[in-house]
Amino acid sequence: MKTRKMLLAVAAVFATVLVCFAADANMGSWKLNEAKSKFAAGATKNHMVSYTADGDNVKVTVDGVTSDGKKVHSEWTGKFDGKDYPVTGDPTDDSRAYKRVNASTLSMTLKKDGKVTATGQIVVSSDGKTRTVTIKGTDAMGKTVSSMAVYDKQ
Repeated sequence: MKTRKMLLAVAAVFATVLVCFAADANMGSWKLNEAKSKFAAGATKNHMVSYTADGDNVKVTVDGVTSDGKKVHSEWTGKFDGKDYPVTGDPTDDSRAYKRVNASTLSMTLKKDGKVTATGQIVVSSDGKTRTVTIKGTDAMGKTVSSMAVYDKQ
């Protein structure tokens, strides 16, 4: 009897996690729609972004190209709870914090050596087919820059 209850409890937890991630509009792979995007001069273009479940965390994998043609691959794993989690492979930031604003919107803060370098927002369209990422920050020279990237769901 105890085994049966334990199995039911584990199944219920597993089902809850699946439902939470399935309901998350950000989950999946997103390809950059360069024609609809506007980038600051010298900005890295993230051509593919993937959100996948990693236990009770979310893993964000980004593949892009810098303005001088170098490939960039970064990975972030954490929760959408507003806390800083480390990012690897990104030369412009070493931690990111994502926070859920509502079912289709995330806010984000990017930091390098504990200092905020950029803030932004990710909004998934009501049909779930596109997402728009707006970022405002400072470049290496201290100049304020902003970019808007539009992605199509794959």
